[in-house]
Amino acid sequence: MTQNTTIEQVELGKGGPRAGIQGLGCMGMSEFYGDTDEALARETLEAALAAGVTLFDTADVYGRGQNEEFIAPFVAAHRDEITLATKFAIERSDDPRYRGIRNDRAYIRESVENSLRRLGTEVIDLYYMHRRDPAVPFAESVGAMAELVQEGKVRYLGLSEVTGAELKEAYAVHPIAALQSEWSLFSRDVERSAVGAAAELGVAFVPYSPLGRGFLTGAFTDAAELSEGDFRAFQPRFTGDNAKANAELLAPVREIAQTHGATPAQIALAWVHQQAQVHGLTVVPIPGTRKPSRLAENTAATRITLTQAELALLEPIASRVAGDRYPDMTWTSAARDS
Repeated sequence: MTQNTTIEQVELGKGGPRAGIQGLGCMGMSEFYGDTDEALARETLEAALAAGVTLFDTADVYGRGQNEEFIAPFVAAHRDEITLATKFAIERSDDPRYRGIRNDRAYIRESVENSLRRLGTEVIDLYYMHRRDPAVPFAESVGAMAELVQEGKVRYLGLSEVTGAELKEAYAVHPIAALQSEWSLFSRDVERSAVGAAAELGVAFVPYSPLGRGFLTGAFTDAAELSEGDFRAFQPRFTGDNAKANAELLAPVREIAQTHGATPAQIALAWVHQQAQVHGLTVVPIPGTRKPSRLAENTAATRITLTQAELALLEPIASRVAGDRYPDMTWTSAARDS
């Protein structure tokens, strides 16, 4: 009997869109992780859809719009088969070091029009606020996003890197379908308040970097091994003594992988998927890859179930990780969560 390799479909939020239980992060197809092979990346998009992946995630900041333009032909070819997610809020300029956050109404309206044009579509399925500017009231930001739903430019709303209290505040203005934040064996800040709030409200959780930006796979053990232009070289947990200490934390991941005849990446992803049962909410991670072979490896993780004993072995890892996720953690929900 041939094994079914198509992944399960779930609902993103109460009354939200249907999507595969695992999505695809498209960021690395344009920048941040070194050189990319565009032809291979396009093959990966098609392979993902064939495997039942239907949530495709991008943002206007990725490649300063280039990532949205890159996936536009794929979107056009499969518009009715996919759930298209993009984001606004991170502003870039000609200065490659500059990053700003904007949540004001004028910027939101300008951003959505630019994304619609680059993506070549009349409607965005899931539109995220990429980062929160606490100086702008949620009533203004989420209210402006809600207008886009009313106008038919956006179907569902999402937030990224917000606290549980912020999620509830936003939800009071307009229903939120999904919350996207970093969540993995290496990063569990979201469990302080955001996960519980999402479960309470029926908001789907979309973990980004569920593979610890590749570190959990064993693909690299120190940023010095990465190619020029890879932004992971500037993340504290991947350099120097931090990298050495963190690499040693992966021993139980490798041991469990051997038991299952799986890869460390698959065990790390299986752990994320299993948090749906642990916390009582829908969890749809979006590991990024540019290779069809890695895509097949990642989706196979949806069919792995870890035992309670294995979960217990993995439990302490996050609390022992050395170094922050970003050089500047003020951009994350962890900086605002008590």
